[in-house]
Amino acid sequence: MTLEEVRNKYFEFFEKHGHALVPSALLTPENDPTTLFVGSGMQPLLPYLLGERHPKGVRIVNSQKAFRAEDIEEIGDNRHTTFFEMLGNWSLGDYFKEEQLPWFFEFLTSELGLSPDKLYVTVFAGDESNGIPKDEASVVIWKKLFKEAGIEASDVFIGSEEDGYKKGMKEGERIFYYDAKKNWWSRAGVPENMPVGEPGGPDSEVFYDFGTKHDKSFGEHCHPNCDCGRFVEIGNSVFMEYIKKEDGSFEKLAQKNVDFGGGLIRITAAANEDSDVFNVDVLNVIIEHISKLSGKSYLDAENKKSFRVIADHIRAAIFMIVDGVVPSNTDAGYFVRRLIRRAVRHMDKLGVDKETLHTVVAPVADVYKAQYPELLNKKTDIEREISLEEEKFRETLKKGLKQLEKAKDGKLSGKEAFVLFSTYGFPLELTLELAPELNIEVDVEGFKSEMVSHQELSRVGAEHKFKGGLSDGGEVTTMLHSATHLMLAGLRKYLGDGVHQAGSNITSERTRFDFTHPEKVDRETLDKVEGYVNDAIVDHAKMELIEMPKEEAKNSGVEGSFWEKYPDTVQVYTIVADDGTVWSRELCGGPHVKNTADIKGTFKITKEESSSAGVRRVKAVLQ
Repeated sequence: MTLEEVRNKYFEFFEKHGHALVPSALLTPENDPTTLFVGSGMQPLLPYLLGERHPKGVRIVNSQKAFRAEDIEEIGDNRHTTFFEMLGNWSLGDYFKEEQLPWFFEFLTSELGLSPDKLYVTVFAGDESNGIPKDEASVVIWKKLFKEAGIEASDVFIGSEEDGYKKGMKEGERIFYYDAKKNWWSRAGVPENMPVGEPGGPDSEVFYDFGTKHDKSFGEHCHPNCDCGRFVEIGNSVFMEYIKKEDGSFEKLAQKNVDFGGGLIRITAAANEDSDVFNVDVLNVIIEHISKLSGKSYLDAENKKSFRVIADHIRAAIFMIVDGVVPSNTDAGYFVRRLIRRAVRHMDKLGVDKETLHTVVAPVADVYKAQYPELLNKKTDIEREISLEEEKFRETLKKGLKQLEKAKDGKLSGKEAFVLFSTYGFPLELTLELAPELNIEVDVEGFKSEMVSHQELSRVGAEHKFKGGLSDGGEVTTMLHSATHLMLAGLRKYLGDGVHQAGSNITSERTRFDFTHPEKVDRETLDKVEGYVNDAIVDHAKMELIEMPKEEAKNSGVEGSFWEKYPDTVQVYTIVADDGTVWSRELCGGPHVKNTADIKGTFKITKEESSSAGVRRVKAVLQ
């Protein structure tokens, strides 16, 4: 089966059960400063899990694009990817375990034809310290489902992942209780790590048994959460019904939610009974293309890792670029640069030392054209960005290698490694990749000390840039969010209708806003925009929310970007004064102040700079 066939079957199955299909959000989160990228299906839907009404109702189905930066170094096995699509079906206060688990079981066994005998499940063992009981209800449901499929499924308490390696599993055991590290889901992980106001809940995961032999290097005995590759998680039903209180305890949310996430490429691999996700069509087209360029075979063990790294990284970079993220040294752009450069290094290892990486865009765009037509529409732009980055990197690589080869006695000091970074554009991870090939030892701790002292790129290799989040300083963040709407309206007033949002990131300290404009904005104009925002604040204008058909909103002049990503019914926020003056009218998902009088302080634009070609960036504060 192709990835598209599995995705469509999933959509059709849940639409049949009353779910409304909604498009994927962009890879870069809107109004969520906690991460640089969307890393889970629930991230764009958080307001609705907390009680806000979704325009499409209480049953939603989607396939959300996601990227996990922490997995970059892990790429090389048969099942991990940095970019992935997460199939999701959502109950926003509607159905719960009794419907969710049977539906997913039916989808896997009836729609995709997976053998029930290959399925194993895990459930939450409870958390006494936080007063959260174990999930016995899910066990009852799973036993019934397996029995109806002719399988007597017994349940067993495992505990931790480490305990699993010690205990292993016995004949007939199919339902496994694990602790909160494995079967509790929130954006912050286990209950102890969750900030106040963060939702979470127990989950039930489904694993597919590919039947491969257990590798004891991972642990003495195999079990569903073993990393040896025999068992691969293909779906996780999160029963999001708890929220953390001020005193650290947990209480039930006003509504019980189902947040299901299923790795689309892993489910497709299971449907094809092939444990290697790189044999699924959307990655295999890249493998085949690279094989033609290099004359090397993916089947040769020595080439496998390079093929996989290139296929994963270039696909991720393509999807980032089409969503507006271009290679740079900071923020999300840093990871696009890192992906492309690692792909170039592995192309070299396969003997392809010419600028050919951009030729991969065409087969990727073609295989995804039904679901993501923008890849074909922007193919030339994507190719250009990748080609430019490969050209720059090959020049950087040439200069950096010369410096590396000068290392004395096979050792590179922290200071020398930092000079490689700051002068020649060599990030530490690239130096560490090259060092073994040149028999060089790198002083990593010395490099880190140099980084701290120079305060350069303090976030290398980390996914999280900001400590704050939706639950930290929420009131100030909301004020800045509404002020940012006013700022965009002011920019459009003084710079023209060609100005549109190209990205935003708002914390309790400041707003950072990217907008389309071909040249630097002078201070005089910025002062006028500031005045526009502050005039609206003192005008005590009210915030009105209405829902309307997307086409009607677009035709009536409502401001918005990325229209194709919104559902058919959209939320329009209008800031309007008592005398009828409209200060701002824009698509958005909230949250906002009820009246501009709630915005405390004076709005000040503190910086204006280039973000990328044709895009400017401003930073502003309330002071």
